[in-house]
Amino acid sequence: MFNHFDHMASIYDRLIPSPDFSKWRDLLRLPTEGSLLDAGGGTGRVSHHFRKWTGQVVVCDLSLPMLKKAKAKAGIRPLRTDVAGLPFRNETFDRVVVVDALHHFDHQERTLKELVRVLKKGGRIVIEEPDINRFPVKAAALVERLVLMGSKFHSPAAIRHMLRLAGVCAEIQPAPLFSAWIVADK
Repeated sequence: MFNHFDHMASIYDRLIPSPDFSKWRDLLRLPTEGSLLDAGGGTGRVSHHFRKWTGQVVVCDLSLPMLKKAKAKAGIRPLRTDVAGLPFRNETFDRVVVVDALHHFDHQERTLKELVRVLKKGGRIVIEEPDINRFPVKAAALVERLVLMGSKFHSPAAIRHMLRLAGVCAEIQPAPLFSAWIVADK
């Protein structure tokens, strides 16, 4: 099957704008001496910035070319795995992030349950996802469908509900560029 991200790996970090890292630091309540999981983190373009505020950063993704780019960044531990079945013990990570990736996961409800499972008590998960209620995101979703990316977008409220089914209560906060942050503590 054609993997769009394998072919975008060499330009991905230049193609996608960088987020506001000070806001991410606040959302994640960093620093922490514990570990951070970047689920679907590709090249580690976001999470490598958190390395200075955490004990360890693990980037999980299915794209080997993306993970090769992540490996080149200091302090990143890349791991090729499906985030719907993570190879970690319960309560391994202090923080979990999913940045603009949930809509690419095949089994979103199962993935969120896995992310909550590997999150330590007292830990925090932050998901940044395009808000499908916004017209530009609807247009992007249509384009992704036309190029056969297999994306499945959910509203922030639907993601909050899936997290509730996974065992945590979440809140929704507006994010820049037509996105939303869904934040939950365990």
